[in-house]
Amino acid sequence: MFHRPGLGLLLPAVLCLSLLLPAASGAAEAPASEASSGQLRDRLAERLKDDSATLKLKKTPDDVRTSNPVDLRARRAAPKPAGAASAAKPSTPWAYTGEGAPDRWGQLQPEFRQCAVGTRQSPIDLRDTIKVDQEQIQFDYKASSFSVVDTGHTIQVNVAPGNAIQVMGRRYELQQFHFHRPSEERINGRQYDMVAHLVHKDEQGRLAVIAVLLERGQDQALIQTVWNHLPLERGDTYAAPVPIDLNQLLPRDRAYFSYMGSLTTPPCTEGVLWMVFRQPVPVSTQQISVFTHLYPMNARPLQAQSGRLIKESN
Repeated sequence: MFHRPGLGLLLPAVLCLSLLLPAASGAAEAPASEASSGQLRDRLAERLKDDSATLKLKKTPDDVRTSNPVDLRARRAAPKPAGAASAAKPSTPWAYTGEGAPDRWGQLQPEFRQCAVGTRQSPIDLRDTIKVDQEQIQFDYKASSFSVVDTGHTIQVNVAPGNAIQVMGRRYELQQFHFHRPSEERINGRQYDMVAHLVHKDEQGRLAVIAVLLERGQDQALIQTVWNHLPLERGDTYAAPVPIDLNQLLPRDRAYFSYMGSLTTPPCTEGVLWMVFRQPVPVSTQQISVFTHLYPMNARPLQAQSGRLIKESN
């Protein structure tokens, strides 16, 4: 059951009409009475018509109340009330070219500010190093299930838990690894075709990244396994039906450079321990072409060394 505004005004009139009109039994009335009844019916009908029109007008939108196109345009162009919400301007996504390029990362979002003001940023050119007997990195890698993600910035591989490294008295668990083309870091000015970054984290949340430089040569087994399971769309994830063993990606010579830097993508968090293998790993021209087809260039420019100590294994 529903209630319509205005019916309270109409019901008394209808009641009066029912009392004054002759009964349905067909009792005879004088001609003057019949005329009076007819006039009353006409007046009540007009009243009902006027009330109905008033109700309809109250429920009709402004644009329908007038047929004047000038009035319609003026009403539609009228400023919104002061309290009306306005659509927020979308933020520019970070990228490697265009409006979201690296030189603007620090201004894109407040949490990216470190990209602009940080003093220990990565990547850097590894030169003017100090050669010392650095401890060997202890790898605890094993065959594990994995999935491949096209993030829109790179190809990232998420590996099942249980893979870790130990160095400088700390154990870091492997979180993921991904690729850049060309290599972000350089050695005495030399840049390589690609680089793989293996990102690790310890129990306190500290990050350690191992960089494996990739240069043109022969097929690389692990790289091919990743390429075989690339997702078809950006943003998609492909859960591979086969395992992967990160030991296949490591160079034979485990000598490395080490320094303190940052993530090379927003938010450019500092306090990251970097270990860059000195010996590059060969990958085939075809394997490089596969990644180039997806990401022709996704490397952050070199950052200022800012007097940081860079160690190199003897």
